[in-house]
Amino acid sequence: MTRNISKVLSALLIYPTTEIQDAAGEMRAVVEAEPRLSAPLREALTALIDDIAMSDIYDAQERYVLLFDRTRSLSLYLFEHVHGESRDRGQAMVDLQDLYARHGLHLSAKELPDFIPLFLEFLATQPENEARSLLAQPAHIFAALAERLAKRHSPYEAVFRALVALAASAPKSDDVSALLQEPDADATDLAALDAAWEDQPVSFGAGGGSGCKDELISRIRAGRRPAPGVAGARAQRPAEPQA
Repeated sequence: MTRNISKVLSALLIYPTTEIQDAAGEMRAVVEAEPRLSAPLREALTALIDDIAMSDIYDAQERYVLLFDRTRSLSLYLFEHVHGESRDRGQAMVDLQDLYARHGLHLSAKELPDFIPLFLEFLATQPENEARSLLAQPAHIFAALAERLAKRHSPYEAVFRALVALAASAPKSDDVSALLQEPDADATDLAALDAAWEDQPVSFGAGGGSGCKDELISRIRAGRRPAPGVAGARAQRPAEPQA
């Protein structure tokens, strides 16, 4: 897993901008040169890059918001899929932020450490074997996101297929199946969306755990929601434009 492909995949998952569109040629070259990806997967990623580059920027942004901001089951925040609003999410955030800090990445107060593009930017700073090992920990989340996007015939599916392919090991099918049993509301079904985003009690406080990488990994792999750079600097999605 080269550093450049990690940055490209990160860029493809942030809110579309004209800068991202202008970088299409550079991103395409990185994808085409990545030997760990199959030819069909490289073609699918290239198609997504071209799709974003050639789309009207406002149409591309609207599609992104409908998919990743309005649809909880497609959230780009890792711990949304394993902890939801439980108190474990707070400690998991602290653990992940500590992991970043130990490797020299210090976040601003506005950045959430489990934002997938940020996670990928972090992996781009790590040795290849370490990066692929860390990528394997949430691979079941990426696989589930790929399946949900495939159901919607979304070209963004290719990004998550690529992440699974680049990980050091394949996700367990039982882990993927468990995530796919969670509700998956359509972004145009407002009633279902309201139900999916209904607030649950949150109690962030001191929690157990050593804060080490292994503890973080166990949280990512075992957590379950209790109910129903190429693109520039650090990947942080801009706020959704106001209507």
